[in-house]
Amino acid sequence: MEATARRTTGERRTPLQTAALAVGAVFLTVGILGFIPGITTDYDTLTFASENSDAELLGIFQVNALHNIVHILFGIAGLAGARYIDSSRLFLIGGGLIYAVLWLYGVIIDLDAGANFVSLNTADNWLHFVLALAMLALGLSLSRDVGTARHGTAASPRR
Repeated sequence: MEATARRTTGERRTPLQTAALAVGAVFLTVGILGFIPGITTDYDTLTFASENSDAELLGIFQVNALHNIVHILFGIAGLAGARYIDSSRLFLIGGGLIYAVLWLYGVIIDLDAGANFVSLNTADNWLHFVLALAMLALGLSLSRDVGTARHGTAASPRR
């Protein structure tokens, strides 16, 4: 049975799609948690887009509203992308590259200057480094398993 553009009953996700779904769900959850007082410490200092936010998710990762919104949007992209093989690959590899650039940006800028409009701290920088490696590894390694699947389609049913 040939794969179709939309997922139908009986079709299963590939490991690549499952990884995109899981990573997307984590990003969405983290983005939402960033707006919850208590889970985010110093919530009253949360700004929209400024280095002056002292709010920290789990008391570790500095956040502001923009940072949280980016996580939510990334999560939605992962959930939506998990529907198709090509978009799952794009989400994981493209997202990994974006997080690598964000890690470099965080390492290069002065974290106390206006260039830090996403509210990054050292913990964020190293988390972004790990995310970049993990997303790239997932996207590249799991893409090999779907090399014969039809371009841009949902997963083929397993027999």
